[in-house]
Amino acid sequence: MTDTALSSPLPAAAPDIPADLPPHRLSVVVPLYNEEDNVDPLLERIHLALGPYPYPWEAVIVDDGSSDNTVPRLEAAAKRYGPHVRIVALMRNFKQTAAMQAGLDAARGDVIVTMDGDLQNDPIDIPRMVGRLLREDLDLVAGWRKNRKDGMILRKIPSKIANRLIARITGVHLQDYGCSLKAFRATAIKNVRLYGEMHRFIPAWLATVTTPRKIAQEVVTHHARVFGQSKYGISRTFRVILDLVFVYFFMRFRTRPGHFFGGIGLGLGALGVLILGYLSLLKLFTGASIGTRPMFFGGFFFVIAGVQMVTSGVLAELLTRVYFESGTSLAYVARETAPLADEQGWSGGPKA
Repeated sequence: MTDTALSSPLPAAAPDIPADLPPHRLSVVVPLYNEEDNVDPLLERIHLALGPYPYPWEAVIVDDGSSDNTVPRLEAAAKRYGPHVRIVALMRNFKQTAAMQAGLDAARGDVIVTMDGDLQNDPIDIPRMVGRLLREDLDLVAGWRKNRKDGMILRKIPSKIANRLIARITGVHLQDYGCSLKAFRATAIKNVRLYGEMHRFIPAWLATVTTPRKIAQEVVTHHARVFGQSKYGISRTFRVILDLVFVYFFMRFRTRPGHFFGGIGLGLGALGVLILGYLSLLKLFTGASIGTRPMFFGGFFFVIAGVQMVTSGVLAELLTRVYFESGTSLAYVARETAPLADEQGWSGGPKA
């Protein structure tokens, strides 16, 4: 812990540790990208919130290939605070989802909390969320920024629309999918692999390995950004829509893609057969010319498309078998660090 108090841009707060926390180890995972001015206030706030924590905890800070002074400031802060502040430095900017996955892979706790590093999430909420997770035997407690300090047009309205759409399609009903402050049971989240830009849909992905009854939400504090610039814009709305299509597919058909493609193929093929059958009867009983009719070409198109979709379903089934029977590859590359012994790199509390 540093001897010199740092000036925090956040309002004054006192740590609030629930008295009935069951024994556990806690890992706090924070991805950062070009947040040099937020490094010191962030770590100061984390230590304010978790300083009196009764059990071992660590802060896993992931630098996502920052081009500013984020890494040097992280290294200096780690020297001040101790080995429980662990730095995972990615070789380049792999984007937030890969950075978050890198942090989850490095985390050693029984409980893992993820949060943004822009000081809009407040670490003060962490003990309360962890307490609820453990007391109610949940696998996820997701933060709900009920009093969100962001712009109405570019952030709040698109977010509300996206939240309702995601909840309706995935069946996991949360008010705020976009809040990065979440508390997970490690045994659940480590069974989920994140790729692309799927960090927004972690509760939906988690629902593929646990029941939605084990997922809850908790109102959390949200601050306006003080330092740095937001990495999000209105363009992410379109990416969310595309990602939502993929999430729907994987949630419903991940282990049986043949049903998805085969169902479409059978539908198209049946439509084509009906059209060609109708034209054949027309030719037989009325002698009408059908060779130049658009419906004739349409019927052949639907039959061929149906065969192709069924074939795609067979290939997808084969690829699924290969995927589940092979090892998984990582979506990031991190710089090598010396491995820690099991009892190293924790702060506070009895060693569980």
